[in-house]
This record gives sequence, structure tokens and C-alpha cells, in this order.
Amino acid sequence: MDMTIRQPIVAVLGHVDHGKTTLLDKIRSSSVASGEAGGITQSIGSSEIPIESVKKTCKELLEKMKIELTIPGLLFIDTPGHAAFITLRKRGGAIADIAILVIDLNEGIQPQTEESIKLLKEFKTPFIVAATKIDRILNWVPHENECFVNTIKDQPSRASEEFENKLYTIIGQLGNYGFDSERYDRVNDFSKQVCIVPVSGRTGEGVQDLLVMIAGLAQRFLKERIEITGTGGKGTILEVKEQKGLGPVIDVILYDGEIKRGDYIVIGGKKIISAKIKALLKPEPLKDIRAERKFLYLDSVSAASGVRISAPGLEEVVAGSPVRMVNKESEIKKAEEEVKQEIEDIEIQTDKDGVVLKADNLGSLEAMIKLFQEASIPIRKAEVGAVTKQDLIEIKTLKEPLIFAFNSIISEEAANLSKDSKIKIFSSKVIYKLLEDYAEWKKGEKER
Repeated sequence: MDMTIRQPIVAVLGHVDHGKTTLLDKIRSSSVASGEAGGITQSIGSSEIPIESVKKTCKELLEKMKIELTIPGLLFIDTPGHAAFITLRKRGGAIADIAILVIDLNEGIQPQTEESIKLLKEFKTPFIVAATKIDRILNWVPHENECFVNTIKDQPSRASEEFENKLYTIIGQLGNYGFDSERYDRVNDFSKQVCIVPVSGRTGEGVQDLLVMIAGLAQRFLKERIEITGTGGKGTILEVKEQKGLGPVIDVILYDGEIKRGDYIVIGGKKIISAKIKALLKPEPLKDIRAERKFLYLDSVSAASGVRISAPGLEEVVAGSPVRMVNKESEIKKAEEEVKQEIEDIEIQTDKDGVVLKADNLGSLEAMIKLFQEASIPIRKAEVGAVTKQDLIEIKTLKEPLIFAFNSIISEEAANLSKDSKIKIFSSKVIYKLLEDYAEWKKGEKER
């Protein structure tokens, strides 16, 4: 059977202020400038870059490296922070096929970079490091939109020296996390070493190199992962929102197959929802779905893609939920079984002693469960939603009643009951901070 290859899904992670947005803006503008007008589609905090744009932007480097690109393009997921990376899950891991870890060359690894590295390890996602802000190096002579391998040759010796020192600091830091890394043009084995691409989002230096490495590595090592396996669509919900004139809509990242208006959508969650798709929407090229009001109504969408879907009964849907789309009503039952199984694999409900985990979406919950299991902390219950009074009542007789809430609301009743009882609630927007706070609390309890 002849398999169709979809565009790889590229997640962009990194510490705040390390130049993620500037870099993505540069990638988008250079691709648009080199392609035809409207060459890029932005949606759901995602940007689709057609392969023709990549080929035009990187013509010189592709010829030099003798690389022929056959993938249809690249889909960048650029929602802020790690939220999208954790939310966008499919059974057994992250939706992202490959990631770009953005590290400011001048600052090195920072707390959020560390969290990104842990998540990439957790989900076993291959990644490339974009070492940004090379133009900030003392005495650096910028060469607008030039390949890195060309620009480095034209730098004064003091700038080259400082660059090498900073690069080797990052190589050393990555080594502390168990990664063997090297500047991309010095890598001996791409299957064993993490490649570092030095870039500047401001001057565009190294952007060509980054695009070629992402596209080339995805094509070479992820061929099986990016094959479209069937006609029915598979995806994950990134956001649920209200849209004027349409009511509740969902923003979905479609990672496999194809969907058409009039198909049936099946969504996993507290209760499984199945409904007929009323509309498939995308903003006009180069507009962001999150801020845009003007949409194109489409008849069909193919993976990989960001798409807004309108269908009846979406009020109680949660982000991170698995989605299946089928052509015939007779296929709904099978799709319902699939999403039900996927959710049961995540949510935990037992009578044993252990902690309660709460998260804002299924992706976050799955990441939490993995983390707590690795730390050998027994889990009594893990589910999506707010921390309620009922959660506290259920565990108040346990020896050590503890609740961990990641990005989850704590109801007023629950907060008050927690103060009046010995039930401790740990709450954080950073997943790893929950375990750090727990370790600190445990230490204090021992001393007490």
C-alpha cells in the first residue's frame, strides 16, 4: 500500500525571552518573502510552511549539502510556554514529531529550558537546539539572512573565539542532562548526537541552516512516524472557545488522515461526544487563528494541520482530549471505543492509599502521572478538572491526605476545607515545581 507522507509537526520550546517568537517570525517572514504571497498558513498558534518556501529560502545550502526534500512542508506549533507541548498528546506520547529547543547562546540553560529538556526526555521527542542571539556577541559582524557556515567564516577572530566559548558552555550543560551535542556542521552521527544550530532571529543568520536540519532530519529519521495511515482523521484538541455566530468551537491539531465537512467527529472526555461536523475553518494565510475574526470555510483538511471545528454539543469538551473523525455513521462505534480506551489508559481511579492528581487537560494529566510514577509516589486518583470539596472528603481519613493541582482551579469550598483540615493542596503552573514543593514540605514535616 502506498503511504502518503504528511508534514512533520515541529514544537518550539524554550525559556522566556530566549528569542522563540523572534525566531519564528523570522522563519515565517523569510519563507513568505521567498515563496509566493500567502505561502504560509498560520492557525491555532501553528504555522504551516510549504516545502517550496523552504527550498527557495535554503536553495544554496540544500545544493551544498546535497539534500533533496520530499516532505510536503513543516507545521510549527508555537503556542507560548510548554502548555501546547503537554496538551498536544496522542496515545503513548507527544504529538510533536520533532522539537526545536531554543537556548540563548549568551545565557545558556535556564529554569524553563530545564523543564523543556525534562519534557523532551519524558516524551522521547527528538530535538535540535537553536542557539539564538549570535548577533549579540561582542564584535559580531552581521550578514543578513546568511547561512551560519558562511557568516562564521567572516567574523573577526575575537568574535569567533567568544562564540566558541559560549557554544562549548551549552555543549557542557547539555552533557549534564545526558545529551551528547555538537555544532550541526561538526556532527558525526545525527542518530546519536543532538545538533546545535547557531541562529539570530533578528538578522536571519542561521535560519536557512535550521530549516534544512529540521526538514532533513524529519525526512531521514521519522519516515514511519509521518506516514498518513488512513482516510479518517485523528487529532487532539488544543483549545475550546466560544465563537460569535457558531457557539462553542474547538481548535484541533490534526496529526493523521483527512477530514471533510459532514464527517462525524468523536471526542473523548468525561462523556464521549459524537456529532456531525458543521464547519471546518481556517484563518486566511498569515493570520493567527487566536486573534483572527475572518475565516475561510473549507470542505476538507488534511494532516498535519491546525483547524477550527464547529459541531453541536461541544460545551463540555476539555483540551488535550483525543479526537477521531469518520466518514460513515456505522464507523462511530469503533471510534468511540478508541477514544474511550485512550482516556482509560490515562485517568486513574482506585481505593488504595495515595495522592490525588488534578490537571486542566488530559495531556497535562498524563505528564503528571508519568512524573509521579517515576518518583514512586502512589496515586489514588488522577483526573481532569477543578479540585472540589468532594476530592478532600474522599481522602480525609488517609494517613497522608495530599492533592496536587497542575494548572487546575481550586474551588473556594475546597480551599476553605483544606485550611480547616490537615489536607495539603500543592498547586503550580510548572509541573516539576509540584514535586520540588512536595520534597521541601516533606523535609519540613520530618524536621517538625
